[in-house]
Amino acid sequence: MNQRSPIIGVIGSGQSENSIYQLAVEVGEEIAKRGAILVCGGLTGVMEAAAEGASSAGGLTVGILPGPSTNSANSFIKIPVATDMGQARNVIIAHTADALVAVAGGAGTLSEIGHALKAGKPVVGLQTIPDIPGVQYVDSAQKALARAFELIHIT
Repeated sequence: MNQRSPIIGVIGSGQSENSIYQLAVEVGEEIAKRGAILVCGGLTGVMEAAAEGASSAGGLTVGILPGPSTNSANSFIKIPVATDMGQARNVIIAHTADALVAVAGGAGTLSEIGHALKAGKPVVGLQTIPDIPGVQYVDSAQKALARAFELIHIT
């Protein structure tokens, strides 16, 4: 039986300053270099940056979109999934990923972290909301993916 590729969720704000954008690009690159699939919200900011990084490194990118059209996906999303569910799509991202990396973010990111932890999914934090029990905080993209891969179990 073949083992499937790991799926790593990247969550964070739809708007980000340049340093956070670049950090998310590095996270996406690391995901692709490790042969994993990136799943994210498919829009702008951290989501776009991570998809850009994964795409530039030859990775597969999936965007779980809040609206009714696949046309809203950023240009780095290879598989757009239109949900027409608004923020409820955060639950889909949390349940689809084997592990999640939170890059900065705000209330939406907090929602995704909460759904992931409730679902028993590992969450690694990178310059994100501090002091959330269950989130494992690191200080680089490389450490984030190393930790995420240590924590996932794929059958």
